[in-house]
Amino acid sequence: MANIKSAKKRVLIAEENRQRNVAFKTSIKTAIKKALSLAAESDKDALSAAISNVYKLCDKAVSKGILHKNTAARKKSRLVLAVKKLEK
Repeated sequence: MANIKSAKKRVLIAEENRQRNVAFKTSIKTAIKKALSLAAESDKDALSAAISNVYKLCDKAVSKGILHKNTAARKKSRLVLAVKKLEK
């Protein structure tokens, strides 16, 4: 641990931010899993709402700096490809 008061504070704030980021990333993963399970069930309305939610969460993560824009684009792209594969 750091000796300087401001450095100690930065360590604490960095840990809070890390936990917040991990929680947000986990919510994205959960939303993706929910969308994939709805794709397997063939529920069109709920599926479109779930995909929209994943898009919203990914875009919000990019704007907050939690995810890189290419990472979010990759997650969205892979979700759509998986949904199309499950619909066949």
